[in-house]
Amino acid sequence: MSRVQLALRVPDLAASIAFYTKLFGTEPAKLRDGYANFAIAEPPLKLVLIEGATGEATRMDHLGVEVETTEAVHGATARLADAGLATDVENDTTCCYALQDKVWVHGPGQEPWEVYVVKADADALAKQQGSTCCTVPSEDTRDEPTASSASCC
Repeated sequence: MSRVQLALRVPDLAASIAFYTKLFGTEPAKLRDGYANFAIAEPPLKLVLIEGATGEATRMDHLGVEVETTEAVHGATARLADAGLATDVENDTTCCYALQDKVWVHGPGQEPWEVYVVKADADALAKQQGSTCCTVPSEDTRDEPTASSASCC
C-alpha cells in the first residue's frame, strides 16, 4: 500500500500532536525529540510533524509518497527521469529517525516531493551535514525554495 505524506513544520510540537491526535483519532506512530509522525489508515496518510521555530506559523515542509519497497523507489526514479524531471536519489540515508531509500523531485512552484521507503528505524533525525534531509533553513534562506531547504520523513 502506498500513501501520501504531508510534512509540516510546526511551532508547538506538543500542541500539534494533541490536535492531530484528536483530528484523526489516533496516537502518533513515532515520537522523537522535535519529531512525530502519524500513520493514518483512513484516509491513508503519513502525517509528519517537525518542530520549527517558536512563534512562526505552521508551514508545509515537504510532500511525499511512501512506498513499500526499494524496487518501487527505483521504479519511480526511472519513471520520473523518463518524464524529464530532475531527480536527486538518496539510498541508505538516515533521515527522520529512519533508514530510507528515496528520490526527490520539485514541482513547478519548487515544492519538494519525495518517493521513499522506510527500511528500518534509526536513532538520528538527520544524516550528515549538507543532506537534503531534515534541514532547517537559515534565516537568510528561509523563503528560498531550494533543494537544501527540503526535508524528509
